Amino acid sequence: QVHLEESGGGLVQPGGSLRLSCTASGGFFENYAKAWFRQAPGKDREFVAGIKYNGQSTDYADSVKGRFTISRDNAKNTVYLQMNSLEPLDTAVYFCAADAATYSFVATSARLYRNWGSGTQVTVSS
Repeated sequence: QVHLEESGGGLVQPGGSLRLSCTASGGFFENYAKAWFRQAPGKDREFVAGIKYNGQSTDYADSVKGRFTISRDNAKNTVYLQMNSLEPLDTAVYFCAADAATYSFVATSARLYRNWGSGTQVTVSS
């Protein structure tokens, strides 16, 4: 099990960029499957981006493809979400998720992740 802590959220104007970070402690994070989810007010938590445990594959929600990029830095025990061309509909609390299971695919279901951060607020507004 790992402890996850997100940072980097904030208020940004439409068209702007933010980079979220999620730093892990307490486990061998390098080999964990990792993902970002988000939850807007009154809506269910949804998958945003994920990276396979070995870093060889990534996947994105259709709504963020071409705008968001997930990456990892094993030396820093950190996974990032670079968000460009932000839109008001991107406003949500963003959560980092991870699991030690070596899935052979990029897991997009929240049920497959047992470790969660507490979230960071992203607000896109003029």
